Amino acid sequence: MEMQEFASGETWRVFRIMSEFVEGFESLKNLGPAITIFGSARTKRDDGSYKTTLKVAEMLARRGFAIISGGGPGIMEAANRGARLGKGVSVGLNIQLPAEQKPNRYQNKSLIFRHFFARKVMFVKYASGYVIMPGGVGTLDEFFESLTLIQTGKIRRFPVVLMGRKYWEGLIRWMEHTLVEEGTISPDDLNLFYLTDRPDDAVEYIVKFHRDSIPPSGERRKMSPLPPLESHNE
Repeated sequence: MEMQEFASGETWRVFRIMSEFVEGFESLKNLGPAITIFGSARTKRDDGSYKTTLKVAEMLARRGFAIISGGGPGIMEAANRGARLGKGVSVGLNIQLPAEQKPNRYQNKSLIFRHFFARKVMFVKYASGYVIMPGGVGTLDEFFESLTLIQTGKIRRFPVVLMGRKYWEGLIRWMEHTLVEEGTISPDDLNLFYLTDRPDDAVEYIVKFHRDSIPPSGERRKMSPLPPLESHNE
């Protein structure tokens, strides 16, 4: 009897997981080109990383990208807030946690997930690029997962930008002097991401990456996934 109840509970859990995927797919299917921004929930509003995120998100929104974040405070709030300042679509993929995450108020499209893995699928499925701000374990998880998926060809290559040289250089040196030297990654794997401190540099890298990947006009899809060109005279 106990085994039957356990099996029944697991079956219903599968349906709950399916419902999260279905809701995510239906809600985001017409989103258009989007950039997912990751970073620490603990970052304060007067922190330099918060202000940088605000600027990057605003600039990307003005270039035609929707902005996706985890929906919470800190860097996530700055990303959604910047999207609103840039008159763009601001998406929050919120997660239910034991110490409940409070959704920030800058989202105009909001989803709530119980399962991290369903949420992570949405982060990458609808992204035209990642911006990785200073963050903790969750941010590192998203960064290395993106490299894994690109490296193994499970997703198309897209721009992955690390923001903050001082914060990330130690990690990159370790990757270069330990992982590469030990042969666990190839030197070319270090070219899967781009490191900068400047918001305008990050935005131009993302935009240029996508423009360079546009096929000749006769080979394009009916709907281009790229944002419109922005006039430098504006």
